[in-house]
Amino acid sequence: MPGAEADAIESFWDEVRAAHPGLPSATPEAWAFGATAAHADGLLALVLEGTKTGTASSIWDYDATGDPLPTVGELSIILDGTGVPRAVIETTSLETVPFGEVSAEHAHAEGEGDRTLAHWREVHERFWREHSENPRGFEPDMPVLCERFRLIHSN
Repeated sequence: MPGAEADAIESFWDEVRAAHPGLPSATPEAWAFGATAAHADGLLALVLEGTKTGTASSIWDYDATGDPLPTVGELSIILDGTGVPRAVIETTSLETVPFGEVSAEHAHAEGEGDRTLAHWREVHERFWREHSENPRGFEPDMPVLCERFRLIHSN
């Protein structure tokens, strides 16, 4: 992470901790939703308005990158499409299910489009076909990590 971006994240975390003194001193991981700046901004907007309280990830992508899986209680700094820190979320639940078993309730929590399971399946299949970090891309039975979260702080 470039120095200026890292400094901005540290400054943001200092501001968040000043507003929420009980938070840990260690700076959480900072990341953006989606694979493009437009994805990041659109999904962040849904988080900030309270519509998006869930997200889904390909377990295969975690396998490919070696990134650790999130854990319940974990905090994350959410970046906008330009890398500016805008929010802090806390993971509240995690469940891994095959793609075809993601629930309508989870699709609704993701807050995208008309919030239906049909829309969720269409958008996520396309996303993993186009942007997966694993060569397997998308399969109808692929393992999907369904994460729920709550917004702790926003700018």
